Amino acid sequence: MATVTRRLGRHWYAWSMVAPVVIVLTVLVLVPLGRGLYLSLTDANESTIGRTIGPNHIPSTYEFVGLDNYWHVLSGAEGHFYQVLTWTVVWTIACVVLHYVLGLGLALMLNQRARFRAGYRIMLILPWAVPAFVSAFAWRLLLNGDRGIVNQALASAGLSGVQWLADPLWQKVSVIAVNVWLGVPFMMVALLGGLQSIPAEQYEAAEMDGASAWQRFTYVTLPGLRPISSTVVLLGSIWTFNQFPVIFLLVGGDAGADSQILVTYAYRLAFAGVRDYSGAATYGALILLLLLVFAVVYRRRLAEQDSSLRSR
Repeated sequence: MATVTRRLGRHWYAWSMVAPVVIVLTVLVLVPLGRGLYLSLTDANESTIGRTIGPNHIPSTYEFVGLDNYWHVLSGAEGHFYQVLTWTVVWTIACVVLHYVLGLGLALMLNQRARFRAGYRIMLILPWAVPAFVSAFAWRLLLNGDRGIVNQALASAGLSGVQWLADPLWQKVSVIAVNVWLGVPFMMVALLGGLQSIPAEQYEAAEMDGASAWQRFTYVTLPGLRPISSTVVLLGSIWTFNQFPVIFLLVGGDAGADSQILVTYAYRLAFAGVRDYSGAATYGALILLLLLVFAVVYRRRLAEQDSSLRSR
């Protein structure tokens, strides 16, 4: 105890700086997380949760059920988990691959000397600067099936319009397109910084050795971008996996179970129809577990690849 008191007295300034962050994280993250994990072990729903109606308070009547909710979901008895999980994985892979490929292409273009390069950077970063909910509503207007600008352009070209936000297939195409439009600027900026950190001497040496443009890209650019690429792909995967605003604001209540991702389906369980708080909390816990497993496996795989490269 005396040792702890001595350390606190010696480093009181550092502890005072860290304390507000710890308090905020505890209140905004740890407490809700603990509450959610507890609810996932109960049968809490709209009829059993405690609530106050006027002057009357109705106490909670839900009970502890252990891991029954997890078994109900993972066994397939719940009926939607694996369908929603499949689309969530497809959505994440498609968006992250397009983010990286398009972001890398734009970064390579902006890394060249060209007139008005600063202006191009500003225009390409704008989608990232606009709040996601504003962009989602703007795209909702553009993709409106009756009076949307996209369908009007198709009609002027003699083509029939598409129900972008009503048909399940086109819903998926639309949300991927909008999320790619929103996410490419971040990937572009991150990769552009990585490109500018690669020493020019490496390109000059490769060119003197007779390497073609493709060989310089393969053996100099991609290895040089490896540290930043691994980080942005991991962050992009986590963000896209939990990308709630695009799907919820773009297709909203019109999305069926096959067009929902896990986070929007959990929201629907908690706040639409008969509110299933324990089911939504179970989905939330499974989302957290899936992302933790993915992050650990991904980082371990990268570490193994790095160690194998160093041993060569």
